[in-house]
Parts: sequence; structure tokens; C-alpha cells
Amino acid sequence: MQRSSFGKASVVMAIFIVVMLVYWIRLFQLQILDERYTLDAQSNAIRHKVQYPGRGLILDRNGQILVYNEAVYDLMVVPGQVRVDSMDWNKLADLLEIDSLGARERYAKARSYSRYAPSVFEKQISKEVYGRLQEYMYQFPGFYVQSRSLRRYPKPIAAHVLGDVGEVSQEELKAAPFYKPGDYIGKSGLEKYYEEVLRGKKGVKVVMVDVLNREKGSYKDGMYDSLAQQGETLYTTLDADLQAYAEDLMQGKRGSVVAIEPGTGEVLALVSAPTYDPNLLVGRVRSRNYGNLMKDSQKPLFNRALMSYYPPGSIFKLPQALIGLQEGVISPYTGFPCDKSLIGCHEHPDAESLSEGIRMSCNPYFYQVFKRIIQQGKVPNIFEDSRIGLARWDEYMRSFGLGTRLAIDLLDVKGGYIPDTAFYDRFYGRKRWAFSTIYSLSIGQGEVSLVPLQMANLAAVMANRGYYVTPHLVRAVGDEGLGSGGDTVRHYALVDRRYFDPVVKGMYEAVHLPRGTARRAELPGVVVCGKTGTSENPHGEDHAVFIGFAPMDRPRIAVSVFLENSGFGGTWAAPLGSLLIERYLNGKVERKELESQVRGFTIFERDAEGRIIGPPAH
Repeated sequence: MQRSSFGKASVVMAIFIVVMLVYWIRLFQLQILDERYTLDAQSNAIRHKVQYPGRGLILDRNGQILVYNEAVYDLMVVPGQVRVDSMDWNKLADLLEIDSLGARERYAKARSYSRYAPSVFEKQISKEVYGRLQEYMYQFPGFYVQSRSLRRYPKPIAAHVLGDVGEVSQEELKAAPFYKPGDYIGKSGLEKYYEEVLRGKKGVKVVMVDVLNREKGSYKDGMYDSLAQQGETLYTTLDADLQAYAEDLMQGKRGSVVAIEPGTGEVLALVSAPTYDPNLLVGRVRSRNYGNLMKDSQKPLFNRALMSYYPPGSIFKLPQALIGLQEGVISPYTGFPCDKSLIGCHEHPDAESLSEGIRMSCNPYFYQVFKRIIQQGKVPNIFEDSRIGLARWDEYMRSFGLGTRLAIDLLDVKGGYIPDTAFYDRFYGRKRWAFSTIYSLSIGQGEVSLVPLQMANLAAVMANRGYYVTPHLVRAVGDEGLGSGGDTVRHYALVDRRYFDPVVKGMYEAVHLPRGTARRAELPGVVVCGKTGTSENPHGEDHAVFIGFAPMDRPRIAVSVFLENSGFGGTWAAPLGSLLIERYLNGKVERKELESQVRGFTIFERDAEGRIIGPPAH
């Protein structure tokens, strides 16, 4: 028994000696022989660094860069790695040029979000601050610099189209788990509409960090790294030169300009005036500048081209004429006297044909046209007869893209308003209204309203003799040029093509013949077709309207010009539209005197400090 016990003890002792020998040999290898000891001893953290992709570029139709990226740096913090007891908050605050209390509050906010997830501590630090900070980063465990990018605009144009990028909000964080606090997201315009293709795909780099907060290289040779993928390029339909020229002509004015390529629906220019430099909403000054723009009495952030409801005025006579022809209640040779007892009008001879009615923009003429459309005597009761007529009229108008939201690739787009029978039934009661109640619709007044985009689209319908392609701002996505921002389907009006010729003839005469209301739109060498309008304004001077297209036979551009508080459409809106047509078709403007006159017409000015001199916007 004693030998057996002694033998067992010897075995246990031998095993213990072997285990200890292996342990000491391994320890010797780690401390003396293995180079990795130094790395293992110094390495006390693994950091997952998000690799942010550059957002996709935005180009105009000719390849000009409208938006690109510029590198900036954010100071990030991982609260769980911060040595709070030994942290020199004063020094960090001095380096960042902020106060010490503010630095502590930022840390507390980041810690409340997550101890282990990185948060932005100071965003968009300058290159000078970045340089100073790098020298002392070893003193601030848990902090590191993250490379990011900001949007830059080489030309200060198209702010309402391009939109802006800002820090993701709490609501956006809840809605989209892709984003983390401090990330950037498209806030408006194309930046918002095409956010998913512009933002790219994040990558990650796993690095080892030593006790001095120094990065010591990739973890496991980058086994767990992934590359960021650049956002897709947007190839827009905009002509940057035309856009810039239109914005220049709209200086000191309120309103909008929209230009469309009729056959494709591609938007060549879209201006809301007054506008602003998109660079104002970039970087650390974004919040301050946004606040200033919000307080500006001229409302520069408001996109009038897509969101302002305006009475169309006499441009509305064009679809009225087409409906009258299609319904068979008038012919191209129908004449009406200019009977001002029916509705007010300016002085001119009686219109002896449809084209003359359009050329001279005779209000009593279109009063009679609309009356024939609405009251066709299909039933004896005048109220029911008017309901039948208006219901059919409403269908026609919507087929022109009016009273419905045009699905352009921007989010904040309104559809204007075309009143229907239900509207008047609610307002007056069923069988308590007739043509005599709604006759102001005949000349584009009363309850009808359009947004300027619809006005340009109406010009495109006229140019195409009966159809439109939904207006859009992006023609392709990605370097391969695949995809499209808008459909290419032709949407046909409920009017036969043959009826467009006499109406287009009237638009031609309005520009080229005596007593034409759009004579100031005439362009030597180019056959321009146009129609003016004066939109009644209860808050002050009337608004000026012009729509047109050119050339007459193979149209390449359709435009709408809407100038608030600018009087008769033929005075300033028509020549402004004509200058845009000249610039686009000819590549230059030779009518310098007219250009100077249009530039010189303003309804407000700004003083040296940017304050408004002139009436506020309503």
C-alpha cells in the first residue's frame, strides 16, 4: 500500500513538473523569443473604424460638375475607452477651441448613447485644429480622428434642385438603421430623393491601438476589413450654363423659370427666385445660415417652381381652345365680338378667328368658348347641364397634366388645383351653380391654380402637339449610365393632334404679328411660339406669366416664366423667356440691350448687409 501511494504521488509530481516546465518554456518564448510579445503587451484595444464613402458626384447634362466632395475630419469618441479620472478636459477643449464644460457635456451625451459605439465629439474640425490635435492624441485614450467628406458646389447655382446634406436627425435614425449619430443624409432636393444611390456603402477597418492611443496597424492583416464603396454618380438633365443664366436674369425678382426639352421631358433649368448659394448650407455654418435664410422675408428656401399655387391667367386659354375644338363647339374660324359687358378686357379689335382670339388674348372670346363647353344643352336643367359639362372639362384638363402632381424626381412637388363638380357642390350645393357661377375659369382666374412646373409642361404639350413626357431631372445613374430618373412614356391629352395646329398658329401670331401680346418674345432667326398671361393678385400688383417653345416645327425647348408683382406678362416675362430660348439655342445672347433691360427690372434689392429693400413676399 505504501509503495502504491508513493507511486501515485510520484506520478502526480511528475505531471506537475511537466506542466510547470511547459508553462515556463512558453513564458520564456513569450518574453524573450517571440516578437509578438511587444505587440501583445502594448495592445489593449481593438478599434472598428468606419470607412465613410464619398457621396456620388452630381453632373449636368454636359458633364460639368455640379456637386463634389471635400475631405474633412470628425473627432470621434468611444466613451468606454476614455480614462475619465486622468482625462485632461481643459487641454482637449483648448485644442478644439471650445470650453471645458462643453467638452464634458459632449462626453456625457456620447456615453448616454453607448459606452462602446463611437460617437461624434467634434464634427468638421479645421485642418489647423487637426494638425495640432494629432500631436497630442496619445494623451486622449478613447478619442480618434475620422475622415469624412462634405459637399462642395463649384458654381453657386441650382440650390433648390440639388438640395443639401445635413446631420441625421433622431427621427431619421429611428426610420433607417443604416445611419448612426453624426452621419450625414440628404435633406432636400436630389440629395434627398436619390439618397440611397448617392450615399454609397460604408466600409470598416479594424485596427489595433496601444495604451498610448496609437494605431498599431490592421488587426489580423485586415481579415475583417471591408472597403467603402463610393456613391453612384448622378447625370442630371440640367444645362448648368442655362441654369446660371436664368438665375442671373431672375436677380431682384420673385418667381420662377422652368425650361424643358419637350420630346424627352428633361428639365434644362429650374429656378426659384430668390435663390441662395448652396455652399451656405455646408459645414459648421449650416445651422446659422439656415436660420438666416428662414428669417429672410423673401423666402429663398421656398421652391416656388414646384410649390407655389398661382392663377395661370391667360395661358389657360390654350387648353380652353383645344377643348372647345375637340368638343366641336368652335372651329378655327369661329369669331366673337369683344363684348366687355361679359367680362373685362383691354382695347383691341374683335377677334374673327381662334388664332386672333389667342393672339390678342381676348377675354370675352374665351368667355364664350368656355360657356359653350360647359353649357351644351345636353339636358334641359341648366344646373345639371353645367355639371355634365364641367365633369368632362375636368377630364380634359387633367389629361394635360394639370390638377395632378407631376412625378418629377423631387419630393416637395404640388399638383395645382383644377376645380371639379364635387368642389362646387360642396361650396354652393348641388344644382345651385352653373356657368354664370364659374365663368372666371375661362380666363385662368377664380378657383384654378397651377404651379410653374405645370406651366412649362403645358408649353411642352403644345410643342409636342398633344403629349408630354413626365418632367425629370436625372437622365442616368452610375458610371455605366444605367437607369433613368424619369419615365419616357408619352402621356397624351384627350385632344386630337389636328386641333393643335390652329392653337399653335395663335401662339405664333402672338409673338410675330401686330397686336400680339407676346411681341417682346420675338427672336430674330428663330420662330418662337408663345402666350402671355396676367395672374390676378389680391395682395398687390398682378403677376406676369409667359409660356412658349421654339423652334416652331422641331421644338428643342419649352419654357415657363412667372414673375410675381410684375404686371402684364408681355412686358417682362415674355422677353425673359425669349432670352432663355436664345441662350439655349444659339449658345449666346446678342440682344444686349434687351438683356440689360430685363436685368434692370427688379422688385426688390438688398443693401450692403443683405437686408431687403422692397416689398416682402406674400
